[in-house]
Amino acid sequence: MSRVVNLGHADQYGVRQGLITSNANQAVKRIRALGARKERERSGLTWAEGIRLVLGALDAGAELDTLVVSPELLTSATALQRVAAAERRGVPVLLVSAGVFQGLSRKAGPQGLGAVLRPRWIQLSDVVVGERGGWLALVEPQDPGNVGTILRTADAAGVAGVLLVGSSVDPYDLVALRASTGAAFTVPLSRCSWDELSTWAARSGVALVGAAGRANNDYRTVTYPKRLALVMGSEREGLSEEQRDACDLLVSIPMKGTVDSLNLAVATGVLLYEIFHQRRG
Repeated sequence: MSRVVNLGHADQYGVRQGLITSNANQAVKRIRALGARKERERSGLTWAEGIRLVLGALDAGAELDTLVVSPELLTSATALQRVAAAERRGVPVLLVSAGVFQGLSRKAGPQGLGAVLRPRWIQLSDVVVGERGGWLALVEPQDPGNVGTILRTADAAGVAGVLLVGSSVDPYDLVALRASTGAAFTVPLSRCSWDELSTWAARSGVALVGAAGRANNDYRTVTYPKRLALVMGSEREGLSEEQRDACDLLVSIPMKGTVDSLNLAVATGVLLYEIFHQRRG
């Protein structure tokens, strides 16, 4: 017996009918493959899910390939209205059953709204550093949760953009996207090597301010340059000796306990807000 699915809310708000119920559907298989970084890089696409994340992408003007809706799961009138409006603008909408959406989802209690979108990268040569905001350079971060949290903090602290240096985790990994609460769509992102960063900074008159545990300068006792890029090392290694030597200024965060380092996202947040505080003064 064929199953009759009530399109309910989706039909009410003008989202077209036509429901996919098979996980073997080629469009569904294509979306599921985006869970692998290799496929994201090959296709130039990524997958985001959840009402807050997808509506944030819409608000930020992200380049959408497809919106994915499960009418059985998505009950938010606001979300359905936004989906219908996007479809009227020409964005393809894929309707799938609850079972198919759950197969695509990587979160407990999926909300029935997802998006296939094209990540937005800018070229390092196009990065302009003014006297407010500054840029943040993350050298080979490996934890997607850290990167997402840092993007969220960077957005809040008015950072102009984030440079991902070297072999970095993908900021469009779904874990990173969730942790960023959509900041991955609002904070400009660029990728480069360490040599490219150094060359760009020298040519652009940008001071590299590095964080290092053994630096002599307490982060609250220095006056930060107007045109800067704050440079944070990886979670395990920090900045190498060569990278520290290349920085124009090194700062440290004092600690009294027995631990010898802070979590990367925490340390980055502390430094960004000191810079933010000085520029507000």
